[in-house]
Amino acid sequence: MRTCGLIVEYNPFHNGHAYHLEQSIRKTNADTTIAVMSGNFLQRGEPAINDKFSRTKAALTNGVDLVVELPYVFACQYADLFSKGAIATLDALGVDQICFGSESGNIQPFLNGYEKWSNEKTFFEKTLKESLTSGASFPQASREAYRKLNLTSETFDLSQPNNILGFSYVKAIKELNANIEPTTVTRTKSQYHDEKIEYSIASATSIRKELFNQHSMTAHAKQAMPESTVKQLKAYQQTTGRWHEWEGYFTLLRYIVQVTPLKDLQQIHGVIEGLEYRLKETAGKVNSFHEWLEHLKTKRYTYTRLQRMFVHLLTQLKATDMLEATEINQVPYVRILGMNAQGRAFINKQKKEMTVPLISNLQQMNHEFLTIEERATNAYYAIIEPEVARKLKKQELTGPILF
Repeated sequence: MRTCGLIVEYNPFHNGHAYHLEQSIRKTNADTTIAVMSGNFLQRGEPAINDKFSRTKAALTNGVDLVVELPYVFACQYADLFSKGAIATLDALGVDQICFGSESGNIQPFLNGYEKWSNEKTFFEKTLKESLTSGASFPQASREAYRKLNLTSETFDLSQPNNILGFSYVKAIKELNANIEPTTVTRTKSQYHDEKIEYSIASATSIRKELFNQHSMTAHAKQAMPESTVKQLKAYQQTTGRWHEWEGYFTLLRYIVQVTPLKDLQQIHGVIEGLEYRLKETAGKVNSFHEWLEHLKTKRYTYTRLQRMFVHLLTQLKATDMLEATEINQVPYVRILGMNAQGRAFINKQKKEMTVPLISNLQQMNHEFLTIEERATNAYYAIIEPEVARKLKKQELTGPILF
């Protein structure tokens, strides 16, 4: 049984994801596709538009065989830690290959780039530190360090978001000594950050912007998604009264900042270098989440970094909570969110050889990551009417979605 791993967020599942899935199967000749998917909060520091269970159903409906959860401690992090968690999860499952979308579309520059990076890691880290010290943001400093290593070129641009993630996947495979072969397919038409829907394959960013601006499903958005995703998004909005976006959490965040003592704010992961003072100072002066971001953003602190900090404020994730996540080389468990018959056949075969436990709900084992996961669940549904939120949270305890 040949397996292909996919590292995904499906926020929401759209035609570009369907294309990536189809091309990945073709390129790897896989019998089984396994997606490791972020839960309710995502890599760039955002709440997912609909919850992980709805997004799991969308993935299974459109042909993914098995969906497992990327733990929150990895999901809402910078590229290298996000990738480490995803690759360690797929490695624990014994996945043969991964296939990711990239602007490059050719795996060889990623492999060559890793060899050069690993041979000159000391120089890279020195250059990175110098750029950070000069006041550059982490993405700017990384781009500059890659440029000075001569890794960036016209055919392999490490300023492009999918190339950056892909390079992090390759680094994680090599650093973890994972028995996984990486490959890549070219992203088609839309770019990662495109904000307008111009084709039937559009970016998730443009789809979300359309839905949030109109507060309803539009013909424009429909053209970029499978009908099954459209139905699931409409059903979620009908059930909860909303889709999740940052503005919905604004008053809750402002309250948290205003009532939390400075010394406790300092303990939150991502609140560093005096940000607690700026949070306190600005909380009473702004009228929206995006206005708050504008007040806080500097050359050093990007929107993404600030959004991640706000996620960690919501979930009360402390810097000390992250120590295990940054140090481990093996995930403590693999949590199944959903699977079809092919996924079940794979799990039945593979579980005998796995060295970490397989779980399907929050009560199956005790681990700090799962305690944090429960907090993330409570934070995500906090803006939903209580009776509805209780029903949605029960999904955490009822086992995987079987398709």
